[in-house]
Amino acid sequence: MAPILYDYCKMPMGDIWKEDGDKRCKLVIGILGLLVIVLLGVLLIFFIIKANSEACQDGLRAVMECRNVTYLLQQELAEAQRGFRDAEAQAVTCNQTVMALMASLDAEKAHGRKKVEELEGEITTLNHKLQDASAEVERLRRENHVLNARIADTDSASPQDSSCAAEPPLLILLLGLSALLL
Repeated sequence: MAPILYDYCKMPMGDIWKEDGDKRCKLVIGILGLLVIVLLGVLLIFFIIKANSEACQDGLRAVMECRNVTYLLQQELAEAQRGFRDAEAQAVTCNQTVMALMASLDAEKAHGRKKVEELEGEITTLNHKLQDASAEVERLRRENHVLNARIADTDSASPQDSSCAAEPPLLILLLGLSALLL
C-alpha cells in the first residue's frame, strides 16, 4: 500500500524552487528597501533635529560672523595693500624728483662757480684798469699842476685862466671814469 503522507508533486522540483526563489528574492529586496528607507528617514529626522538645535544654530551664526569678519579683513588688507603700493609709487616719484633736483643743484653750483670765476677775472681786469686809470689820473693831475703853475707864473691876473685851471681835473675825472667803463 501506498503511504498516506506521500504526496506526489505534479511539478518538477526545479520549477518549485525557482518560483519560491523569485518570491523570496522579491520579499528580501522589498524588506531591505523598506529598511533602507526607514533608516534614511530616521537619519534624516535625526539630522533635521540636530540641524535645528540651538547649538547648531549658534555654530552657524558663529561661522557666518567669522566669514563676515574674514571678508572685512580681506577688504581692509586689500585697501592697505593699495595704499602701500600708492605710497611706494609716491616714494619712487619723490626719490626721482630728489635725484633730479640734486643733479640740477650740482649743475647750478658748477655754473655758479664758473660764473664766480668769470666775475673774479672781470674784477681783476677792472681792478687793473682802475689802477691804470688812477695812475693816468695821477699823471694828468701832475701835468695839470705843472701846467697850472706855468700858467700862474705867466698870467696870474686873468679870471679866464682860473676857470680853465678848474676844468682839467674834471676832464681827468671823466677820462678815468670812461676808462673804468671800458
